[in-house]
Amino acid sequence: MIRKLSNTHFQAILTVVNDAAIAYKGKIPDDRWKEPYMPAEELKEEIESGIQFYGCTENNTLTAVMGIQPIGDVTLIRHAYTLTSSQRRGLGEKLLKHLLSLAGTDMILVGTWETATWAIKFYEKHGFKLLSREETNKLLKKYWNIPERQVETSVVLELERQRQ
Repeated sequence: MIRKLSNTHFQAILTVVNDAAIAYKGKIPDDRWKEPYMPAEELKEEIESGIQFYGCTENNTLTAVMGIQPIGDVTLIRHAYTLTSSQRRGLGEKLLKHLLSLAGTDMILVGTWETATWAIKFYEKHGFKLLSREETNKLLKKYWNIPERQVETSVVLELERQRQ
């Protein structure tokens, strides 16, 4: 079941993110890896910046999370994670489709690590287009609040929808 998450789900969101993010260890630059991958203070700042999390629950356990953040003329898909034990069951796809139905803009962007090939393939499978380095750098600096080193090692994918 997909549901909008609230402050009562804060610890469960952290659990999912930090469990799933283990996939990045050894894949992203060592200087960008930390444990926990997302500390509580960082999650709090992300929520305060306007990210609304949604999640999949099974047997009252949060198994997958994904955030949506409208910023001006674009919608960002943020922090998509599925518990390691629940991966490869279509939960990410369900969450993405749900969030795309909520997006109020024609342009939807997602950022990820350039070495997270599995994430890039996931978004491409759902119609997103990998952008050039030049466009990626421009968009990361405009819509994300991340360190320069993360900009250098990340990519942006875009889904452009046509209005009917």
